[in-house]
Amino acid sequence: MTGRRLDHGGRIERDTPLSFRWNGKALKGFKGDTLASALLANGVDVVARSFKYHRPRGITAAGQEEGAALVTVGEGARTTPNLKPGTVELSDGLSARAQNCWPSVDFDVGEVNDLLSPFLAAGFYYKTFMGVLGGTREWMFAERFIRAAAGLGRASYRADPDWYEHVHGHCDVLVVGSGPAGLAAALDCAEAGLDVVLAEQDFELGGDLLTDGKVGEHSAEYHRVEMLGALRAAGCVRMMPRTTVFGLYDHGVAGLAESVPGGGGRLPRERLHILRARRIIVAAGALERPVVFGGNDRPGVMLADAARSFLRRWGVAPGRRAAVATTNDSGYRAAGAFADAGLSVTLLDSRGSVAPDRLEQAEAAGVRVRLGRVPVQTLGRRAVSGLVVGRHAGAGLAADEETLRCDLVAVSGGWSPALHLTSHARARPVWRAEDACFLPGEGDGAVLACGAAAGIWRREACIASGRAAGRAAALALGAAKGRRRLAAPDPGGWDTPIDPLWEVSTETRRLKGFVDLANDVTAADIRLAAREGYESVEHAKRYTTLGMAPDQGKTSNVIGLALLGQARGLGPEEVGTTTFRPPYAPVSLGIFAGAEGGPLWEPVRRTAFHAAAETAGAVFVDAGLWKRAWYFPRRGEGLAAASLREAAMVRATVGITDVSTLGKLRVQGPDAAAFLDRIHSNLMSTLPVGKARYGFMLREDGIAYDDGTVWRRGEHDFLVTATTAHAGGVHDHLDLWAARWPDLRVDIACETEAWAGLALAGPQARAALARCTPADVTDAALPFMGLAEAEVCGLPARIARISFSGELAYEIYVRPAEAELLWSGLLAAAKAENGGPYGLEALDILRVEKGHVTHREMDGRVTLADMGLPRMMSRKKAFLGGALAGRPGLTDADRPALVGLTPEEAGAKVMAGAVLTRPSHYRGHGLGHISSIADSPAQGRRIALGFLAGGLEAWEGRTVLAKDPVAGAETRMRVVSPAFVDPAGERLRG
Repeated sequence: MTGRRLDHGGRIERDTPLSFRWNGKALKGFKGDTLASALLANGVDVVARSFKYHRPRGITAAGQEEGAALVTVGEGARTTPNLKPGTVELSDGLSARAQNCWPSVDFDVGEVNDLLSPFLAAGFYYKTFMGVLGGTREWMFAERFIRAAAGLGRASYRADPDWYEHVHGHCDVLVVGSGPAGLAAALDCAEAGLDVVLAEQDFELGGDLLTDGKVGEHSAEYHRVEMLGALRAAGCVRMMPRTTVFGLYDHGVAGLAESVPGGGGRLPRERLHILRARRIIVAAGALERPVVFGGNDRPGVMLADAARSFLRRWGVAPGRRAAVATTNDSGYRAAGAFADAGLSVTLLDSRGSVAPDRLEQAEAAGVRVRLGRVPVQTLGRRAVSGLVVGRHAGAGLAADEETLRCDLVAVSGGWSPALHLTSHARARPVWRAEDACFLPGEGDGAVLACGAAAGIWRREACIASGRAAGRAAALALGAAKGRRRLAAPDPGGWDTPIDPLWEVSTETRRLKGFVDLANDVTAADIRLAAREGYESVEHAKRYTTLGMAPDQGKTSNVIGLALLGQARGLGPEEVGTTTFRPPYAPVSLGIFAGAEGGPLWEPVRRTAFHAAAETAGAVFVDAGLWKRAWYFPRRGEGLAAASLREAAMVRATVGITDVSTLGKLRVQGPDAAAFLDRIHSNLMSTLPVGKARYGFMLREDGIAYDDGTVWRRGEHDFLVTATTAHAGGVHDHLDLWAARWPDLRVDIACETEAWAGLALAGPQARAALARCTPADVTDAALPFMGLAEAEVCGLPARIARISFSGELAYEIYVRPAEAELLWSGLLAAAKAENGGPYGLEALDILRVEKGHVTHREMDGRVTLADMGLPRMMSRKKAFLGGALAGRPGLTDADRPALVGLTPEEAGAKVMAGAVLTRPSHYRGHGLGHISSIADSPAQGRRIALGFLAGGLEAWEGRTVLAKDPVAGAETRMRVVSPAFVDPAGERLRG
């Protein structure tokens, strides 16, 4: 043995060494290693620091059930935090590091939390920071430190350089897991000629056969090779290693996450398979459970079967002197493997007697067996140096303690079938007292469990169970003609019944034992939750955070339920389980985005004026899916200076801005007017031809949805405009209701990109437009909200006298191919009137000054009355959302309503999102919030729009406090009318 690596054995390729880095230090491993086995082989004991107490933690498991050792893998943009080392396939050049520690994992300042643990019990953050500190301000201040001190790894802020792929597929049968049961099930289905997908989360197929000794008369490896060969020869089985089935959904849909070897660059890093299967067989195995005892989280304490896997599969001895603590027969298998490798082994069996044959075999292998003994307390700090052992006196109590020298404590407290996927398929777990575990309940027959996933422990029985499940699936699909149904073996299979031991304690000493190693949840935390009234399993879970870490409680949930039941005097079957939901294991966000990342995430849309605006010096911003001109800076100007200059220019002379992105929907037909009456809250059927009208659409629940204008171009011909943000949604909205009202003869067509438009706004707008058109644009000929069709800049154009800025304004639309000619002509006319272009930021300043609303105000919670527009709801007709708009909750006089706000102190700044409250009375959500802010050149200060309980009628002229919940800044604001500029509307009608 070299270090912890055995000189021979295992499945690693010793002639292919790999180098990797751990916390910056260069280490060696072999092809076939995982990061966990390589770290153990290099003598790394402390791999991580615990979530809350920052206690030293080592590797405890070999797969997804790892709860103690979470690490960060990769560098730079390819950094992935919170990975379980046993699931990371070792590759040359891999870089990994410990997380949740400072300055290092071996010396962590945060370990002081362990000394403070009596004050940091379950729910301490609620009771301390909300009860003692009281206010929201103090809680939010303290929250920063809580989140910084506790937690997980940190993801990279850099853009992901890799890409991901989505694959849609179909199969007859999906088999989850490639252990003995899964291989048998896939083979039986293949023999029936079915199209089979065999998915395995490991990078090698075989499951427990990779670590077992013999199956029947042959070696496990012989059996594995034979079955895999038969599956390949069948020609109808797709084998998918490195693929995790993370969720089952309705109608046979399964989500599979495939890790691609060497992914990145030319190959995708991962693939998301959305697979539709006619039948699903879950052969995902079972998860070994620990036992709770003093110091059971210390590095060197490991699940017994995981320790056996490291020994048999990866040729790593996790220790030299092993204490195997078991409550069931499976612990003897691990002890025998340790003894075969030359380790000194003492087996502690909590049961008072076992089958004689098993006992004789263990002792013949060199295992010292001590019946009726349980682990009480580990010794050591950074690693196990010994174990206090006691006689099992019943009810989890230990007596007659003694010390056993060891450097490895391998624990087997029983097995829990991996029933997460069957639970996704709505098969409720059923408690089986004989095996102290939950088994998958009855489902709809489309999802079958077999092998250890069905609570079957013997190898030969697992194979028979897989065959029976495969045969049942084939018969259900009509593909097993002439073949009989096979009887599935019963669950169980141990020679001696399991001892349902959850926790070891003593009558004289208080032991600190952990149930959930990932979230530092102790047995005392669970009892505390029960005492404080959190008796429901779902409530206790959230109060203690049991099972809420990246391992999702795979080894801790059953123990936690049992301890909660003991505290309440109930059995696990009476306590029940939490609800298992996808994903079964953590899945990267990138895999859901797929190839739609970076510029492909959303299509980039440029208006027909984009090139002209770019030539004019525009800086662009993403608005919806569009690139829009944000501001037009002059030399030395930034956003603030340029937008203030542009807004002042519009107020003083004239400016032009691109409005092409507004939604434009053509509504035609004999019943078009009646249709728009139903859609809008105000009357549209009375609109004269050649005129436009401002209108609102409500949701069915009476909440404001979108605003815009309606143009009547003919008796049965209307144009409906919508905001940029909701252009597509309004189109869908109109289509939906046209289909729901088949009695109305109406047709809807989208013309959003058929017309390119510029707004010409300002006191000199009419003079500028008159330079470009022979048409009469006087107030008499083209009044406010009037429409015209005329030549502008020599181009056929549509003109609408509409204003969003509060100034005299026109919107001019031409075909996109002629857009640049319109821009150059109008820009020249504007410059002749001492004007120029203005961008989206200036437009926002102008609309805030005028008190106009956008979707910053229409945030899905407000009504027309909230925005001071109750008269926009007609009483002469029924309209969509009108009935529910009259609900008492939406007509309450104390609802937050739109107000204007100005700071009392000159130069004071306030931010959008600030909470409005009475001075010196800041609580929770306060009385309202600020929705929009602007540095107003017309007012010479920052102004704001917001919503305040009771509205302008209750608060005009009074003072409120604007509190920024993030920065903590407080600003005294005076409540005024939201129309800061020209409240009577004389300018836009001038």
